[in-house]
Parts: sequence; structure tokens; C-alpha cells
Amino acid sequence: MPIDPLTGLPTDAAPWQLFASTLLESEALRRRLSGVAPRDFAGLVIDDAEVDRLLAELPGLEGGVQASESLAQVEAGVEPWISARRMAFLNALATEHDAFSTIVRQARLDGTDAEVLALIAAVELSPQLQRLVGYVQDNVSAPRLWISTLPRLIDRAQRALHIDAPLRRGELLNVDEEGPWATRVVSLSEGVAWALSGVEARERQLPRRAYVIESPGATAEGADCVVVSGGDRTSRLRVAFAASRVSRFLVTLVPSTDDAWRATIREATVQGLGIALELEDTLSSDAAYWVERGTHLAWALLSKNEIALEDLPRRSWVERRVPTAFATSEDWERVLGQRPVERHRLDAEQLRLVATAYEGMSGDLDGAVRRLASGHLDSLAVRIQPRRRWEDLVLPAQQSEQLRELAGRYRHRSRVYDEWGYRPVPSAGIVALFAGTSGTGKTLAAEVVAADLGLDLYKIDLSSIVSKYIGETEKNLEKIFTAAAAANLVLFFDEADAVFGKRSEVSDAHDRYANIETAYLLQRLEMYDGIVILATNLQGNIDAAFTRRIHISIDFPVPEESERRRIWEMSFPSSAPCEAIDLDFLARQFKISGGNIRNAALTAAFLAADEDHAISMEYVIRSLEREFEKMGRLRTADDFGPYYALTKKGEHAAPAR
Repeated sequence: MPIDPLTGLPTDAAPWQLFASTLLESEALRRRLSGVAPRDFAGLVIDDAEVDRLLAELPGLEGGVQASESLAQVEAGVEPWISARRMAFLNALATEHDAFSTIVRQARLDGTDAEVLALIAAVELSPQLQRLVGYVQDNVSAPRLWISTLPRLIDRAQRALHIDAPLRRGELLNVDEEGPWATRVVSLSEGVAWALSGVEARERQLPRRAYVIESPGATAEGADCVVVSGGDRTSRLRVAFAASRVSRFLVTLVPSTDDAWRATIREATVQGLGIALELEDTLSSDAAYWVERGTHLAWALLSKNEIALEDLPRRSWVERRVPTAFATSEDWERVLGQRPVERHRLDAEQLRLVATAYEGMSGDLDGAVRRLASGHLDSLAVRIQPRRRWEDLVLPAQQSEQLRELAGRYRHRSRVYDEWGYRPVPSAGIVALFAGTSGTGKTLAAEVVAADLGLDLYKIDLSSIVSKYIGETEKNLEKIFTAAAAANLVLFFDEADAVFGKRSEVSDAHDRYANIETAYLLQRLEMYDGIVILATNLQGNIDAAFTRRIHISIDFPVPEESERRRIWEMSFPSSAPCEAIDLDFLARQFKISGGNIRNAALTAAFLAADEDHAISMEYVIRSLEREFEKMGRLRTADDFGPYYALTKKGEHAAPAR
């Protein structure tokens, strides 16, 4: 917007600027002819000569009234100018859609309010008018208007300045809070000045993550205040738009300071926006106050849970409840340009977040979905990227079939619940219990299931979530379940009896809170829509209440001889240099778990590598000896048979025949 260097006003000054300039020029002329002589303080006062020059340069009166005329002639001459400028100003407010008219309409200002705003704004933007203000107020150090000066220019102007006036509710003007009331300065808020100057500038005190979102279809019949609860964040916004009178919202968390609240309200007022508050818990009394104060704005109060009636603002509102639902096919087409992927049951907000990561991850949809949860979970759980497949798992036929049933139950949830009409009570989640001694393949089985479904596996680190402080364990578990729900991950609780163990009789406060933790876990398990796998060495340690909520229970036995031979065979890669390893003997002689077998095979490989030799029975026997030491088992000649001489105890004895 080009600025005239002489007047400080735009070369194509708007009607509101011409009106304000006319008011000030007229008042300056009256004072000029009132007979008040300038004092002899060069540079500290504005003398008559400078006023004459300013009046000649400013566009308000356009030279139509001269300082040589009498005061009576000036009074009679300026009135037509003021009336004409006021008429043009009011017509522009009704027809124009410039920044000033938008602010007037959005703040619901009446004629007097609009005139006061025009006068204060014009002074703020024009150094020349500021000189006239100093002259009118007989104080060169007062370039802004005082409360007591405004009524001389605009009738009933002071009523537009009190704390509950529309100009103040919209946070458009500032009034000094100190000093004598009559000389308190009235100034324009900085954000309004930028907007009227044609510069798009964000309010400095606006909450950092605030943003503007637009959706067509709003109607004038919509509500001024909409309370929306339930569902996901994106769905709540969608419902708010459908019920509100505005099509553009400033979306923000609840501002934390009064200055941030003022900036938020001012930004919405200046830009013609509604305000959508994303509530974390409920509506505080401070927040309710600002919503009640901002009656000129449209509001949307968005909360996951319903807000208590006593916490809602004292103003009319309508309420909408968003059902928990997954993104539709139309949502997928609109956001990602593709049909839904059945294994990813995302709500609308999760789909939006996935879309932000989708392009940055080179179109890897699975990776983008996993990214939803990784930032929240990595500090509380160990992420395992599944690499094992069904062929890597050695289990009896019954257990293998149960695992495939587990994967199939997850894979076909949409068909059973959505298409066939079964009710997911209380949720569509799956809880599985893997029971068996250490090393029987529970973790491996969880990894295989996750890999088959294309999901990430998170092994919960119990040391990071169990706390001696009351309530902390529940908070940590809530973080885990909330984050995991975003990406439908497989949650694997190893040694689950540590957190899912039997409740005890209450003998002290510790017992009571331990039982509360267990009750919380029961509730949270029921609400989780993904897969939870509980692994335990002893099924009897799991609380009966959890057992009733388990959909699939699988026992992992110590492998039989044929299974042990296959595990031994798989434990030596085809690329490893092996030499005369007696797999039949190893499988028949050592009744140990698959985990022990894999450990022994790996130890044998390192022993052989250290001596630069192929992996032979000598190294396998030595590694088995180490494994027995860890398990606390005795090592006898009968255990090792013809290879006993390769052990430490038998290294000086002759090999058995």
C-alpha cells in the first residue's frame, strides 16, 4: 500500500482514513482559531505555522476551510466535510470487504465503535496526524489520543473504551491502566496495525502451534458456540464445521497466559475467524471466562471426553457427539488417493498424520503407519522389526495352527465386524497368552505373527513402566496403549505376570494400589483395538480376571526330538563352515528348549571363529557345557555319551566306546 511521505496516509486513502483525518483537522482548526497563543519553546511545541502546513498537506478538508476564516466560519464550514466523510465511511463499511470493514463486522462494532477505531487507527499509522494530536492536546509528547480528548471529536466516544465494550472484547484497542484517568492513552493493538497496513503478520503472543483451517459449507444459521466430544481430533473438527456459522477456524490448544488469550482473540477478530479450542481434559474457569467474553466470535470446544455441565461457558451452545469410527473409503481416497488397506484401521486424524509422513517415506504406507507410534513408544518399549517367517518357527501342529488363527482373527476383523455385523464388545482387539518355559519360542512366535500381519512388534520394558510411586505405573501404561492404538501395533508383555499377576488380599495401602493397577489394566486391555500378547513362564501366575479376557491361549512345550533336530539344523546357516556335526545325537541326547539350542549353536560358532576353525562337534559340545552351566544342570558322562572326552571333566579321560 503506497504511503504519501507528506501525510503519512496511503495515496489512495480509504474512507475510514479520510474520515478520521477530517475529524482531527477540524479540531486542530478550531484550536488554531481559538486564540490560544503558542508558547515560546522552539521544538517543544507545535506552532501555528506548522499546523497551517499540516492542514494544507492532509487530505481531510482538502483546503476547503482556511485558517484565515473566523472561528464561526470554520465551525459552519467543517460540518459538511465531516458529514460527507462520515456518509462515505458508513457506506464503505456496508459494502466493502477490506481489512477495516472485516474487523468492524467480525467485532460487531456499531457506528460509534467504528468511528473510534478509525480515529485511533489513523493516528497510529500517520506521523502527521500524530503531530496534530500533540497540537490538539497541547502536549508535543502526547502523539496518541487521551481518553478525555476523544469526546471532543466523537460523541459518546468514551463508552467505546470501557473494558467490556466491543472494541476491548475484540482486543483491538489498548487503554493505559496507570496515571490520571483523563490523560490515559488509547492506542491501537499491534496486530490490528499490521492488518490495516496490508501486512500479513502473525500475532507474537499467539500459541505456537495455532493454525488456520478452512472448510466450505458453513451457514449463517449455524451456532455461535459448538461443544464437540468423542471420536478423533480430525472428526471433531469436521463436526464443528458442520454445526458452526463460520467456515474458517483458528485451531489452538488452550492459551496459557492472558496475553496469549488476547492475541488469540485479536487474531480471530482481525482475520475473520472462529476459534476452535482443543481441550486436553476439561474447560478451566479461566478458559470459560474468555469464551464468555468473546461473544462476537464463533467458538468450537473440542474434547475427547464430554465436558461437565458446570464447566461449560455461560452462553448459549449446541452439543455434538462424535462416534468412534474409522476413516471411510472416501477419506482414504481424498487424503491418500487410494482405497483403504484392511490391516490399517485408522481414524480420520491418524489418516491425516499418516499422509504427512507418507510422501516423506517414499510412499511406504506401512512405514508411515508405524511412524504414528514410534515417537511415543520408543522410550517405554523395545521396538522389534519382525524379520522371522512361519518357516523359522518350529512348533507342534496344534500350536502352529493356533498362531495362524490369531493372525487370521486380526486380518479379517473388518469383514466380521463391519460387513457381517458382529458387535466388537468391548472392542475389536485381541488378547493372546503365550505360556511356556524360557526359550520355547514365545518371543519368536510374536515376531512371526507381527511379520505376517505387516505390523511392528513392541516388547514392553517392564523396568521402564513399573514404578513404586502411586499412579505412575498407570500413567506409563496409558502412554503405551494410547500410542499403540495410533498404529495398531503388536504389544508384547514378556514375563507378564509382573504386571498381570494375581491380585492379593488387601493388608496395607500398597496392596490396595497394586490391585488398582490390575483393575486399570483389565479396563485398558478391553479398550485396545490391536493385538496384546502376554508371555509367562507359568500360566497359573496370571490373574483369573485376565484369563477370562484372553481370546487365544497357546502353550509352548519343550520341543520333541524331531523338532529339536530341525531347530539344530536351522541354527547352522548354510553359509557357515560346519564339519561333521552329529545332529541326530544332539537332538536325541539333549532335551533342551529351542532358545538353548540357538544359544549353543551361536556360542559354538564364536568358539570356532576364535580358533580359526570350522564348526565341529568339539565346539558344539563345549558350547552345550556352557549352556548347562547357565541352567545350573549337572554334566555327566551319560549326557554327552561318546563326546564326553570333549568336555572339561572328560578332557583327560578316554572317549567312551
